[in-house]
Amino acid sequence: MEIPLKGSIRDYSLPKVLVQLNRKRATGTLSVSTPNFTKKIYLIKGDAVFASSSYEDDRLGEMLLKAGKITVEQYDKSVEILKATKKRQGAILVELGYLTPKDLFWGVKYQVKEIIYSLFQLEEGEFELAEGDVPTQEVITLKMSMGNLIYEGVKKIENWTRIRQEMPDTGIVLRLSEDPISLFQNVELSPNDKKMLPLIDGRKTIKEIVDSSWTNSFEAMKTIYVLWSIGILEEKKGAPREIKETTETVSFEDLMQPFAEEEEAFMKRVREIYSNLDMLKMHELLEIDKNSDAETIKKNYYRLSRDFHPDRHLSASDATLIDKLTAISDAITTAYSTLKDDSGRKEYFSSSAGPAKEKTAAGKESDEEQFKKGIDEFKKNNFEAAVVLFKEAAGINPKKTQYWSYLSLALTKIPHRLKEAEEPLLEAIKLEPLNGEHYANLGLLYLKTGLTKRAAGQFEKALKFDPGNIKAQKGLKQIKG
Repeated sequence: MEIPLKGSIRDYSLPKVLVQLNRKRATGTLSVSTPNFTKKIYLIKGDAVFASSSYEDDRLGEMLLKAGKITVEQYDKSVEILKATKKRQGAILVELGYLTPKDLFWGVKYQVKEIIYSLFQLEEGEFELAEGDVPTQEVITLKMSMGNLIYEGVKKIENWTRIRQEMPDTGIVLRLSEDPISLFQNVELSPNDKKMLPLIDGRKTIKEIVDSSWTNSFEAMKTIYVLWSIGILEEKKGAPREIKETTETVSFEDLMQPFAEEEEAFMKRVREIYSNLDMLKMHELLEIDKNSDAETIKKNYYRLSRDFHPDRHLSASDATLIDKLTAISDAITTAYSTLKDDSGRKEYFSSSAGPAKEKTAAGKESDEEQFKKGIDEFKKNNFEAAVVLFKEAAGINPKKTQYWSYLSLALTKIPHRLKEAEEPLLEAIKLEPLNGEHYANLGLLYLKTGLTKRAAGQFEKALKFDPGNIKAQKGLKQIKG
């Protein structure tokens, strides 16, 4: 179910809202408001990096006091200086020697997590996502997977009625998700929750799982609820008696196994794949050939999705790693979507989108043919594949403006590659500097990434060359409100 960007948390559960924003890699500020306060979660590419609250008890000093990190006397002294100097309370506490910088680092992260966790307790309130750049300059930010945040927050819920209302009917059968992005997210399950997983065998109903659990019914139901909320579990279709035992692609041991590859070796592997991503064929990404069967392809997809899941590397030293992993992960998913079915695989291996075919006498494949194939992939929503083909067409014939325009358009359809869409449009403008449509498209790109001043400038240029350009007119109207 598609969840709107604005609504009531009574109608749409907060865990599902956050899961959707994470899957869409949304960047913006999610506000949750009640008559008494407003709390905000700042998201960058779907991950929560900071949080704020207008509720007085959520302030840093109060949080540190409740956590036993400072005394009442120290708290009062810091508040007194804060009122006189307007400095940040954390900085004051460090200057006074009440906290070490390490304590402050812990305190800010603790505050952010507690603000987010508190939102899961709310039963009434309105949420709204303001998309665009996150308005925070905080130095200390979270590096915690959304799955873990939701897991920890939901585990604090003690309202049985709410859990029952938000859960599916107890007569349905649950199984491990068939979506590796949900399955392999970084969630640190408690020992008791790990023990619950083998009970979820794809044959038992929720009621049967709860009844066969060694813990009390409420705790068992809450465990199922949290795993279902973050997408690790999903409904298995069909009546319980009709469901036959099948071979699972992953085992519970696979799911719980920590990432073992050495960081240096893994980083080298990521760099090599990422730098060649536009040149790698789909079958090369999935590490298969034309003789591979559907089961092998599926197993490879799960293994690779696990290896390159961004959640599993949030603490890596390379700040660009998450973007690279996201690009690789999306490309792997696109490849699997194309090659998982026999018909699609057969068509792929018989076309130029598969293994390299013989070159023409001129030593090059036709740019028009590549462009045509790119259009076909675009229409199928295979945007990663379309990007590769449009790039090849533009590489063969860089003077063809249409190739650059479509390359930019395809890139805008891939959330983490929006910034890359700028360069092809600039190439199109170089080739056709009097074409207002190119400026309008560039303005829309800037508007989508939150660069409103740049967007306005491009819209004005578009109207200079094409006074009737509808895109530019609407864009300027949107900016001016």
